[in-house]
Amino acid sequence: MKYDKQPIDLSQQLALLKQRGLLVTDEEKALKQLHSISYFRLASYWRVMEVPDSINHRFLPGSYLDEVIRLYLFDKKLRTLIFTSIQDIEITLRTHVIQHFSLKYGAFWFMDEQLFKDKRIFQNCLESIQKEVGRSNEDFLKEHFAKYDDPLLPPVWKTMEVVSFGTLSKLYCNFGDTEVKKEVARSFGLPQYLYLESWMKCAAVLRNYCAHHARLWNRRFPVMPHLPKRLPLEWIGTSALRPMKLYAQLCYLAYLEQSICPNSDFNTEVVALLRDKPQVLTKAMGFPTNWQEESMWKGCSSPS
Repeated sequence: MKYDKQPIDLSQQLALLKQRGLLVTDEEKALKQLHSISYFRLASYWRVMEVPDSINHRFLPGSYLDEVIRLYLFDKKLRTLIFTSIQDIEITLRTHVIQHFSLKYGAFWFMDEQLFKDKRIFQNCLESIQKEVGRSNEDFLKEHFAKYDDPLLPPVWKTMEVVSFGTLSKLYCNFGDTEVKKEVARSFGLPQYLYLESWMKCAAVLRNYCAHHARLWNRRFPVMPHLPKRLPLEWIGTSALRPMKLYAQLCYLAYLEQSICPNSDFNTEVVALLRDKPQVLTKAMGFPTNWQEESMWKGCSSPS
């Protein structure tokens, strides 16, 4: 079937939503909202208000545009909170990988194919690193290249500062020496490097969703974290968790924050953001009914 729909202006978009049953309390305000947030970005949030399997996208009775906007703004705050946490984790991972790997394998280990398990992944990472370094405008790289031309890339403590989190994660996961990977994992309070591998793969995907302002609250994530039954720091019960939902992602972020910043407000801010939110919302995010009784979250209150 050929796509033949034509663009419509904001007034027509609002009229279409009303025709489908979405209730609008303030049309002038609604038009301003559609002017700032595109129709199909908001569609990700009103889809849960549509009649199931409706080919005409009819809305359930009592569906309000105001509720759509509230859900959108909640997701925006959630995304900001998560992105900030991932920044902490990313910076710490860079620091620990640089320290532990370099002390054992020198300044240019990331260029040594023999140190990596999968040669294809190694080559892709090296090409990505070369591109990322090549387009960087960081002064410390300009100063390096003004003075040195051999080897082709700067030492790891300079180079790793400009590579993407995805590339950093792949370098760690593809590295062949499990002992040095265990050292990095233990610095995060994890007894096994496989746990850190799993969580870094998930965090890289989650970061990309955040960077592209994608919906998070009820998403099913394609890459799911390994959820150990026990860990040395504050952790959660995992028997009833759905690893494809957001709650599992929040749990490993909260765990890692403990080793990075013991006084982190992440847990407190998660609890504060969800305070007084209906259970239907938290359930869609994969939160178990008694999640606030877990030691990881218990006692958290909003920051002063």
